[in-house]
Amino acid sequence: MARKNRFTPGILQRAPWHVADNQVTPESVFNDRRNIIKVLGLGALGASLPGQVQAGIFDLFGEQKAKNAFTTQSLNYSTPRQFVLPDVKTPEDKVTRHNNFYEFGTGKSDPYDNAQDFNVDPWTLVIDGLVDKPITLDLAALTKRFALEERTYRLRCVEAWSMVVPWVGFSLATLLKEAGVKQNATHVAFETLFDPEQMPGQKSRLMGGGIHYPYVEGLTIAEAMNELPFLAVGLYGKTLPPQNGAPIRLVVPWKYGFKSIKSVVRIRVMDKQPPTSWNQLASHEYGFYANVNPEVDHPRWSQASERSIGEGGLFSAKRIPTQMFNGYGDFVADLYKNIDLRKFY
Repeated sequence: MARKNRFTPGILQRAPWHVADNQVTPESVFNDRRNIIKVLGLGALGASLPGQVQAGIFDLFGEQKAKNAFTTQSLNYSTPRQFVLPDVKTPEDKVTRHNNFYEFGTGKSDPYDNAQDFNVDPWTLVIDGLVDKPITLDLAALTKRFALEERTYRLRCVEAWSMVVPWVGFSLATLLKEAGVKQNATHVAFETLFDPEQMPGQKSRLMGGGIHYPYVEGLTIAEAMNELPFLAVGLYGKTLPPQNGAPIRLVVPWKYGFKSIKSVVRIRVMDKQPPTSWNQLASHEYGFYANVNPEVDHPRWSQASERSIGEGGLFSAKRIPTQMFNGYGDFVADLYKNIDLRKFY
């Protein structure tokens, strides 16, 4: 029987836990995240220490741990000149093997190791809420309904590491304009697939980092209609692998990486600010806006610099200064000209 995607009818609805915590998380992973456990008092597993580049099983032993590699396919796309960066791109094997995707575990190599059997066919993406014409896209439509383009964006994690990734996809604003955003809309909410049978991190509070699933994120309407937010269906010229958010994810390059929600099944236009997963879990550490800002530190580490992941292993990442808005100020600074970015972090 074909699997059906499931998303919650209300963005606040919680998912139940299905297995005992002691069945899933390796002790080493648990110990690495004691800091956030102490801070939150939840038994939650939060972000790893800043700047650490965790070597996956591929980096350490030169072989793949996953047995069944997810199949990707080549995409046809244009490459607009304004979205070509001079920055050196992060090697593809680092982009696909160094990830945060807690639905598949909290270690950096867990998403690659645990997601290779992830099934994205069938898939349904619903765009609804305060729109004139609700839209439902199936798997084929994700790559065929809109003209695809490649955009090379900087990705800055809240954990103070960074990458440069060539994404393939289409503008979020293009999709919202086709749906027709109503005048009273103020925000857009996004929701990840909820499927504990495929996503083991959704079964266990420990393996899933203490997050209440499904994962939800949000933007203001002004942010969502900016030209930068991107719905990526691929990277490095091929469809997305599961550890990077197959089959479709959001990319918001001037915000910390946790805002770029993966494996999206619902985009809902709203007239209020939606609750978001990390903000609910630890609001003193993860704000709704989450703009990259070297002048506003995380409570447990500085955001003034970052480790840029490139060629090499665990200790080779180059430390570079962090740029305001991740270097995209010319595109987005006007969105926040009347906002205190220390208060609304």
